Amino acid sequence: MKGYVIGLDYGTDSVRAVLIDSSNGNEIASEIYWYPRWSEKKYCEPSQNKFRQHPLDHIEGLEKTVSAVVTKSKVNPAEIKGICIDTTGSSPVPLAKNGTPLALVDGFEENPNAMMVLWKDHTAIAEAEKINGLAATWGGEDYTKYVGGIYSSEWFWAKIAHVVEEDVAVEREAYTWMEHCDLMTYILVENKDLKTFKRSRCAAGHKAMWHESWGGLPPKEFLGLLHPYLAELRANLYDETYTSNEIAGNLSKEWAERLGLTTNTVIAVGTFDAHAGAVGAKINENTLVRVMGTSTCDIIVAKDSEVNGKTIRGICGQVDGSVLPGFIGLEAGQSAFGDLLAWFKEVLAWPIDNLIMTSDIISHQQKEDLQREIESDFIKKLSDAAEAIPLSESIPTALDWINGRRTPDADQNLKSAISHLSLGSKAPHIFKALINAICFGSKKIADRFQEEGIKIESVVGIGGVARKSPFIMQTLANVMNMPIKVAASDQAPALGAAIYAAVASGIYPNVMEASAHMGSDYEAEYYPEPEAVKEFEKSILSYENLGIYMESTIKKN
Repeated sequence: MKGYVIGLDYGTDSVRAVLIDSSNGNEIASEIYWYPRWSEKKYCEPSQNKFRQHPLDHIEGLEKTVSAVVTKSKVNPAEIKGICIDTTGSSPVPLAKNGTPLALVDGFEENPNAMMVLWKDHTAIAEAEKINGLAATWGGEDYTKYVGGIYSSEWFWAKIAHVVEEDVAVEREAYTWMEHCDLMTYILVENKDLKTFKRSRCAAGHKAMWHESWGGLPPKEFLGLLHPYLAELRANLYDETYTSNEIAGNLSKEWAERLGLTTNTVIAVGTFDAHAGAVGAKINENTLVRVMGTSTCDIIVAKDSEVNGKTIRGICGQVDGSVLPGFIGLEAGQSAFGDLLAWFKEVLAWPIDNLIMTSDIISHQQKEDLQREIESDFIKKLSDAAEAIPLSESIPTALDWINGRRTPDADQNLKSAISHLSLGSKAPHIFKALINAICFGSKKIADRFQEEGIKIESVVGIGGVARKSPFIMQTLANVMNMPIKVAASDQAPALGAAIYAAVASGIYPNVMEASAHMGSDYEAEYYPEPEAVKEFEKSILSYENLGIYMESTIKKN
């Protein structure tokens, strides 16, 4: 059946919409919207790992991007059959009793605790530790066993517990909470009944300890031990969850008018960006898809018979249908990937920003021209210089834990470190050490999957880092000692969301078939270089030893 679908992908800095021809996956139109309040660094305190986003950034972005692709494409709105939304996660948002995001309620407009708690917010470390302690000792079911056995401060319950402990007003007025992907889907659909609205299984299973074996979310008896509010909240949440090939509802009359669409457009159940990206990259069994951006998410699917009742240690969850219905979706990741390199860039840019850009010697126009040139060349020049360093030359050792460790074995208390510095360690040497670190961290994730019996036969990289940095991708292939393909699409998560929309709207019978027709091709493949593989086998030992030292040091202190 001929038709068009829209994938809407909410990232950390922006939201992008793509209008896709469902017959072949061709992109007809796209639009991106950068969050204005976020770009002004509002509601965040990076030194405290506090990162919040205002829902208006997301609602305004929704309207501007979707209406833009509808207008630009000149496609008949009646032919746009479905929309699916993917977002970062876990990024929960408090809602008032009438379903309004709390930050849009009088008195809460500038309160960070009433806003979305972004995935990389780590203010809930103490609450996560309490969850882990209780799960092991309370005398009942261990509700962390399907999320790797360790609950993270990046996730749903820990973040909510932290916010309500800190803010009595939010505790009083937050009737319920939704993951970001659920909220944006809820905003679009006609049905505004909070109790019957279909929540994302991907979000619930990976971040909220939902599992069908214990009837959904953890019971109020367990949650009440964490915080009395959580026991009350449990009744205002959900029992059932749904995969993203299912219909959440039809587009409401209000939003049909705002977007230039019709109420016949189907809205699929929401999902997370990495899981949608894996679908956009044509994930199949035994394929590890690495979504490589500010952080990474590593996604692999396995048949239930392969998992065979095992719980995989130290990952970010194993959820039936979270990627492909009929398969167990397994998630892991790194809390910082591109963010580690961005941090180093900011360190190096300090004298430029504070000396050159404030100088009276050069004109305003010269400063603007220089800023543009630096932005376009900074990472490329560092990469070229780092790549030119011979394998035999001494490189410092670094850890990729600058925003804590997500996988394996989540611990957001951990910090990064650099060792083996010398007077010969220049900026390219340190940059190369950081690239090695993010690649070593990637290998540790793949090793954990394989140690637990999950086969990895191929690796696919998607995202900006994968497409823009051959140096990083070649290093990754050498460290992991396996070939790595790169998906050609700039918008793999949005494309994956569009694939879900195509199934929910009835264009394809299942996600596998839709992905085969619509998924991204591959534009490059990197193969291990034997000499480099041998060198990295030696240097990863230094990474492991530094990690052991840092873990023991931090725990002692």
